[in-house]
Amino acid sequence: MSAVEAAKSAVLASIDRDFLVGLVADLVRIPTVNPKFETNEALNREPDLQAHLAGVMQSVGLETELFDALPGRPNLIGHSRGTDARSLVLNGHVDVVPTGDVSLWTVDPFGGTIKDGRLYGRGALDMKAGVAAGVAAVKALRDAGVALEGWLDLHAVVDEEAGGFGSIEAVKRCRRPAAVAVLEPTWGAILPAEGGLDWVRVTIRGRTGHAGWRYNEIFPQPDLPGRIVPGINAVELGNRFLSALREFERERTRRLSHPLMPPGVNTINPGIVVAGAGLGPNGLPAILTNPAIIPDVFVIDLDYKFLPQEDPREVRAEFERFVHHFAQTDAWLRDNPPTVAWDLYGLYFPPMDTPADHPLVRSLIDGRKAMGLGAEVRGFVAVCDAAHYAGAGIPGVIHGPSGDGMHGADEYVDIESIVDTAKVIALTAIDWCGLR
Repeated sequence: MSAVEAAKSAVLASIDRDFLVGLVADLVRIPTVNPKFETNEALNREPDLQAHLAGVMQSVGLETELFDALPGRPNLIGHSRGTDARSLVLNGHVDVVPTGDVSLWTVDPFGGTIKDGRLYGRGALDMKAGVAAGVAAVKALRDAGVALEGWLDLHAVVDEEAGGFGSIEAVKRCRRPAAVAVLEPTWGAILPAEGGLDWVRVTIRGRTGHAGWRYNEIFPQPDLPGRIVPGINAVELGNRFLSALREFERERTRRLSHPLMPPGVNTINPGIVVAGAGLGPNGLPAILTNPAIIPDVFVIDLDYKFLPQEDPREVRAEFERFVHHFAQTDAWLRDNPPTVAWDLYGLYFPPMDTPADHPLVRSLIDGRKAMGLGAEVRGFVAVCDAAHYAGAGIPGVIHGPSGDGMHGADEYVDIESIVDTAKVIALTAIDWCGLR
């Protein structure tokens, strides 16, 4: 048996199931609802969780560092020693979404209840189980006496659910790894690709007028001296824009594809529409309660997905060309074109397109096969913190446990899948980081 084979065998035998399950339960029992979604001191306990987790990381041999990614919201970094060339970061977020209607839950959302091979609670699957699996993998390596050549760090970050600003700060402030594995739930699949995501706002301006004179806008009138200047209804302009946008989206989804992504995943979702009169300082209509005014403001916020291989700059330029061409179809809009504002609320997820034959992907495949597990390789249809490492040029892969109920009631993680994830990550670390 080679040294690598011996190390892998020893690490698999050293995975501490009780430690792992207990850690997931402990993390679930510390509520860490993202305060951007719900403000409640009893629920916004990210600092308490990070302090607890720092102690656990130290107990498995990691040096720890805490720093605020956002005011009062600390990232936790677990450092190990080794070379840069074969280094690896294990990333996971500790913030969770609100519980929603608690009456729909059959268990305490923050109780860490275990039954029928499942561990329940908000954040159990998304993604405290992944965080715990990374810690358990590090512990197994230490307990097995395996010394890695490359350093293996853990990034436990905040704010993934609201844009990934925790990971953005970690990428800026921490040492750069050769690769990253994000331990989001993937139901055992290996995901080396995810599309990019922009939030973009389009504002269409019309001209106000009294609704009593709407007939003067829509019914043919003699354009005689003294005619009241017709209003131009921004809602109707916006409705035409939405129809054109749907055709543009359909053309994009038919024309572009990626081998690991499902057809049509590059959607443009009209998420929020606000129309009314008078453009306020916040970029939204100032008057929303008087339908007797012909509205002159139509604002639409879009969730704009694009494929892993696309150039983000060209994606934006293409959309702006579409908006320009739409405006040319209307005499008013030609002279009063819509405006396009990118980086809405600061949110932007770069695309990730790690090659399917990348060595980190290969290591994860080999690790799963060594355990007799399937090894499906596909793309991620949503977005996660892997994007922010990819945006910095760091190749990444997403891989994690199974369960159900994420962002819904009775969220749970399958316990066996957490154990499998910890084992696969430990085996992958040996392959990727190498032995001293």
